[in-house]
Amino acid sequence: MTLFNGIRPFYSQDRTAFIFAINLIVIIVVFLVFACTFLIILPGIRGKGRLYSFCRITLSLLIGVIIVVVNFTGDWESGYATVNTTYKSFSNETITARVGLHIGLAGINVTLEGLPQSQLNETIDYNENFLWRFKRNYDEQYSTGLDRGLPYPILYIAEKFHRNGPCLVHEQYRFSGHYATSMMWVAFCAWVITNVLFCMPTIVYGGYMALVTFAFMIFGVISFATTQSAPLCVIQFGPTTLRTSLGGSFWLTLATALLCLVLGVLVIIMDCCNPEKLRMFFMLDGEDEDNAELSNGFMNEGFADDYGDVLYLNKMERGLKKKDLAVYT
Repeated sequence: MTLFNGIRPFYSQDRTAFIFAINLIVIIVVFLVFACTFLIILPGIRGKGRLYSFCRITLSLLIGVIIVVVNFTGDWESGYATVNTTYKSFSNETITARVGLHIGLAGINVTLEGLPQSQLNETIDYNENFLWRFKRNYDEQYSTGLDRGLPYPILYIAEKFHRNGPCLVHEQYRFSGHYATSMMWVAFCAWVITNVLFCMPTIVYGGYMALVTFAFMIFGVISFATTQSAPLCVIQFGPTTLRTSLGGSFWLTLATALLCLVLGVLVIIMDCCNPEKLRMFFMLDGEDEDNAELSNGFMNEGFADDYGDVLYLNKMERGLKKKDLAVYT
């Protein structure tokens, strides 16, 4: 785009969803399909096994969907402020608006909502993403925002997280986000292995893998929490300061990690103190009894019966042969 009288033109742009973007909806729908599939099977399970299966399936899918979804949310750190600020660069027109900054593992999201929305003959309701994933360059997106003529408050906040911005926090947030994302995906893989081990006789190993899931989730939380030690970035709109704090995704991830810790410790303790009830909860007690019966009693009795039948048939055959021989002689 070209400049008009030295000022970048102002054009309308596509809005970007904040927390519930399309990819989040797809992930949630996929997990809901799995949940419905398993719940359809529940009526075929008898007795207490139905309740046990419902608890295990619900808990497993809940932890799994949280681990995956928080990789795409944008509220690991967030803040709002109501400001009276310039609307466009190189203009004296001001607006009253609510500005929001939301920081995720993949980048930042800046919202601008007019109070009221209709001001200066325009509808002021913006929602813009600036990502720092490896496949997307934050600097290029910032330059694109300048060319699109985004409002001044959005560009002002985006400049704070620029590679050459005044706050010098770009690298800290970018690398913390990358490390946290890696840890969360490893935690998801560990959680899948945990569920596989819970379906095997060695249930205690599933408890150990739940602790591994907890460890990687904590590593991810700590990776993002290191951004709090970065130099303080002051976002000032006149007398108003936009301040951020750790958001919902951060605390939800931490709570899920602690849930995995409690689950892993509980499984290990139950395996040591009361393994029968633990196997009953995971519906493995009947299988063990059948195996024990087959190995100790049923197979031996069947073998003895078959062996007795064979001996009886041999005796009958010998007796018939003797009778035939007597008649012949």
